[in-house]
Amino acid sequence: MHIQDKVIAITGGAQGLGLAMAKMLGERGARIALIDMDAARLDQAVNVLADSHIQAQAFVANVAEESSVIEVFSDIREKIGPLAGLVNNAGITRDGLLVKAKDEEIVSTMSLEQWQRVIDVNLTGVFLCGREAASHMVETGTQGVIVNISSISRAGNMGQSNYAAAKAGVAALTVTWAKELARYGIRVGAVAPGFIETEMTASMRPEILEKITKGVPLRRLGLPENIADSVRYIFENDYYSGRVLECDGALRI
Repeated sequence: MHIQDKVIAITGGAQGLGLAMAKMLGERGARIALIDMDAARLDQAVNVLADSHIQAQAFVANVAEESSVIEVFSDIREKIGPLAGLVNNAGITRDGLLVKAKDEEIVSTMSLEQWQRVIDVNLTGVFLCGREAASHMVETGTQGVIVNISSISRAGNMGQSNYAAAKAGVAALTVTWAKELARYGIRVGAVAPGFIETEMTASMRPEILEKITKGVPLRRLGLPENIADSVRYIFENDYYSGRVLECDGALRI
């Protein structure tokens, strides 16, 4: 797909990976709709992009709430124009072991709230946004692209039952949607990042971060721009659909 002048929505677009994606796609002429829950950070992100002469508008929405998602995609269509692309990037973590015990006594378990919150945002949010984006593309006859952000944790990662399950679900949705939506000229792909330099990894204890870095064959964390470039590739390669592109420095969990 030629990105120039295309309307592309990015969830979780106010910072980190989402903002890096917005910058890369915007530099290629896309008109960006940033979706996030944090209005203040959204405004900051729009200003940052404006400094690079990138057209972007902010849209506050909760991807885990159906009514909010329906409203925001209608709002984007009305204010910017027909949607041609979506990056399902919004996500959270609520890590914890399924069961933690000491001397055969249960110390803690992953709570239902921990489980449900991650599933609501990372899986249900992808479903809701993907459904609305695809609906708008079909209605307007737009042969668009949906890119879902999965993770290498989709193969299973200790302490992340909720996150791993959600990201595995995202990978499965990608393949399913690619098959279903091909008849409308809509492509669907996914990117599975490894460990990337973000606010989340920056907040880790130095010894944990060092251990993670040593576990990556390239001996360094990825940059947000590396993931953004993977997203760009999927948008621009018109024969890429139904696959998950791993970008993890040769790390396999």
